[in-house]
Amino acid sequence: MNEHFDLVIFDCDGVLVDSEVLAVQIDQRALAEVGWELSIDEIVHRFLGKSSATFTAEVEAHLGRALPADWDAKYNAAYFEAFETSLQPVDGIHQALDAIAAQTCVASSGGHEKIRKTLGLTGLYPRFDGRIFSATEVEHGKPAPDLFLHAASRMGVEPERCVVVEDSKYGVQAAHAAGMHAFGYAGGLTPPDWLHAEGATVFTSMAELPELLFAHGPRG
Repeated sequence: MNEHFDLVIFDCDGVLVDSEVLAVQIDQRALAEVGWELSIDEIVHRFLGKSSATFTAEVEAHLGRALPADWDAKYNAAYFEAFETSLQPVDGIHQALDAIAAQTCVASSGGHEKIRKTLGLTGLYPRFDGRIFSATEVEHGKPAPDLFLHAASRMGVEPERCVVVEDSKYGVQAAHAAGMHAFGYAGGLTPPDWLHAEGATVFTSMAELPELLFAHGPRG
């Protein structure tokens, strides 16, 4: 009897790399400059875990006007500059990955360039090379299940044998919509209550993750 998941699908930002605080601060500045003043908490609530395309679409809907196609180009440079100087891996993630026997992959709302950059800066890229999937590859981003189903299919694993490690409520919603178990990492910006409310198994330290995978693995 196998008590382990066959595939652990990791979100990237806020789960593997500690990028959320850096990114949300830049998001706040970008939104203010186009005319939408939001607090950090409001940005986390509205946007954390969603794709860049969804972010832009929701900003345009709120403003009631289209934004130039390259409106966010200067902010992308700001993200990368912040990452170069301040980005760190999530505390304990290297040790957790060392202890996980199942297959692993990354499925992120970010684009491939961003994922490669952040994983590379934190020494995590070699652990996932060839097993990285982006929302740019599917029609609908989180909270739709498309990205996680795509990752499972490419990895050759049935959805019910997969677990998703997320830090956003939209990511947890996407995991459940895909028929997968969801672990909610609450060691970053997302309040634990938000993840509990979505039915995730919530944890606050990456040191807990390997044992959780065993304890909650599908039976049979």
